[in-house]
Amino acid sequence: MLSLKLPRLLSINQVPKSFQEQGILFGYRPPSSSAADCLLSVFQMTNETLNIWTHFVPAWYFVWTLVGRLRGPGGPEDPHAWPLLAYLLTCCIYPLASSCAHTFSTMSTRARHICYFFDYAALSMYSLGSALAYSAYIFPAEWVNSSFHHCYVPIAVLNTVVSTTVSCYSRFVEVEQPRLSKASRTLAFVYPYLFDSIPLFYRFYQCAAETCTDASILVHYKHTFFAFLTCFIFATHLPERLAPGHFDYIGHSHQVFHVCGIIGTHFQMKAIMMDMAERHDQLKATLLLSSSLQTLGSMGLCVAISLAVIVFCSASLRFMPEPLQR
Repeated sequence: MLSLKLPRLLSINQVPKSFQEQGILFGYRPPSSSAADCLLSVFQMTNETLNIWTHFVPAWYFVWTLVGRLRGPGGPEDPHAWPLLAYLLTCCIYPLASSCAHTFSTMSTRARHICYFFDYAALSMYSLGSALAYSAYIFPAEWVNSSFHHCYVPIAVLNTVVSTTVSCYSRFVEVEQPRLSKASRTLAFVYPYLFDSIPLFYRFYQCAAETCTDASILVHYKHTFFAFLTCFIFATHLPERLAPGHFDYIGHSHQVFHVCGIIGTHFQMKAIMMDMAERHDQLKATLLLSSSLQTLGSMGLCVAISLAVIVFCSASLRFMPEPLQR
């Protein structure tokens, strides 16, 4: 009879500092696990188990949505749909990258850093996917083809590169300067979101100042609420910060962060699709060519630069001292 031995779990005092999480006292996997051990731990209750599943399962929902779009009307044969398809692709990639990072992050200190480099790059690409979709579908009508509109995607590309670079760099100072690391990583993801949302915030202002008839606005409100809630939870480490050891396996902030982020992405996707359907005829004539070129060029450029950043940061890891086992 086949018998599988699950990895032994450790307490916070038994793992290196770079593996420790604030307020999480137990349920750590060994920091030198094999790939097989990491895969087995997916089916073991550790402090990472729900981190893995809360992104792995929803990722396939977004894959299903993307495949449905590719096979249905308004698929890749319609260049105006490419920003949506690119956005949906990033919605698939970032939770899959996150679940893989959480799964294999205990193979070694070096592997942990590299896993999260890819995680951060995928999340930064998601911000670019959002910008492409926003540029094509949710821009206020009076802003279409304005100077800001023409600069919007190029700036979003720059933001993506900076976000990937800063978030990856934050891992190099995580042990010595944890507050700087946390602040820089948070800023690296918050700033692109705020920039991407400028046209959306303007539409919120319009709806507050005037009568609003856009059905998608209510869904955008829901997405924005969950986006800010996600940021708050990520930055505050609540609730485990208030009761260390009580939320090690279920209910700690990173799990809630994942769930809120996925719900927010779901509402964002629905709102974008509603805007695309409602404003398709209005925007198609002015955005057809720019949407296809921006989508292909922007995504390709950011993928190439992000991979270069990951390679550079991974090579630089050899200059980091290996943390001692506690």
